[in-house]
Amino acid sequence: MQIAPELRDSRILVVDDEPHLVEMLGVSLRYVGFEVASATTGVEALRVAEEFRPDLVVLDVMLPDADGFALLPMLRAGGEVGVLFLTARDSMDDKLHGLTIGGDDYVTKPFSLEEVITRVGVILRRLRPTGIAGITQSSGMLRYADLVLDEDGHEVWRGDQPIHLSPTEFSLLSFLMRNAGRVMSRAQILEHVWHYDFNGDSSVVDSYIRYLRRKVDVYDPPLIDTVRGVGYSLRLPRDRR
Repeated sequence: MQIAPELRDSRILVVDDEPHLVEMLGVSLRYVGFEVASATTGVEALRVAEEFRPDLVVLDVMLPDADGFALLPMLRAGGEVGVLFLTARDSMDDKLHGLTIGGDDYVTKPFSLEEVITRVGVILRRLRPTGIAGITQSSGMLRYADLVLDEDGHEVWRGDQPIHLSPTEFSLLSFLMRNAGRVMSRAQILEHVWHYDFNGDSSVVDSYIRYLRRKVDVYDPPLIDTVRGVGYSLRLPRDRR
């Protein structure tokens, strides 16, 4: 399996208390070109992350000394880091919770190595959109009403107010801005933001739209419009039917 050349300098931290799984993932991720470090406890994960500065963490939820969900904000304390939860906790409630608190993806055990590597690549592409996602604007700036998104700097503003978004929220807003005025279905959003269909479950889209509204639409006028039974659109209230 191949990954994009521009992603091969990415650093991946694998955190799991099963040594054979850590070794298997480490070998596979190194084989396709990533630099890999590992940890088997929450304490060790935080120490290694501080030294290794990973671009992405493959994170087990059930560690002997910590809950992986609780580790997420601590792993991101030093800067933006992609997080792929990899766990045996396979209920929809757990999956939605992991995504709700800011996880970029959620894979349940047992899993295929090809799937994990593919999803790691998808997250890294979202973290590094410039030059990968086909940006045509030379400045990398998207604008709609008073909303500005800088794809080069990974920054968002409404008026003069900065808005801090997770990588997935950023990708979702970028997609809506590129299609401003058009109604995008949940299936289209899943395909273009997550690059797969979440096994047909589109509730993750609704969850992330809610997160985005809490950050973008706290200012007037609200820009994210729900079209019942169809999907979502970025448009001013005066343009809505």
